[in-house]
Amino acid sequence: MDKELQTPRISKLATTGVGHFGEAAEEGGQDPLFRVVAGHSMDHAVEQATVLMCAVHKISDLAMAETNHLPTLLTAVHYLSGMAKALAQDVNHGLMVGRRVD
Repeated sequence: MDKELQTPRISKLATTGVGHFGEAAEEGGQDPLFRVVAGHSMDHAVEQATVLMCAVHKISDLAMAETNHLPTLLTAVHYLSGMAKALAQDVNHGLMVGRRVD
């Protein structure tokens, strides 16, 4: 059997909408503040997670030198890394379930 048929390419797989980050506004709230939208190609999601993590790396380097702006830079690192984590979480779930792009 052809190996291409056995293993779906990541570009043909889609996000599932499972990846999320951010606490709900109300205490005990179940819904996260941000969630990955289902149906986007995984290769694009991985690319965007990489872009976000590159920004996190650069901002964290900047935060070590620019201590006057540390709270702002750390907030940016927190949110950007949360977005990247949500994308990675969603891609991992999509690979496990094998959801295809519509």
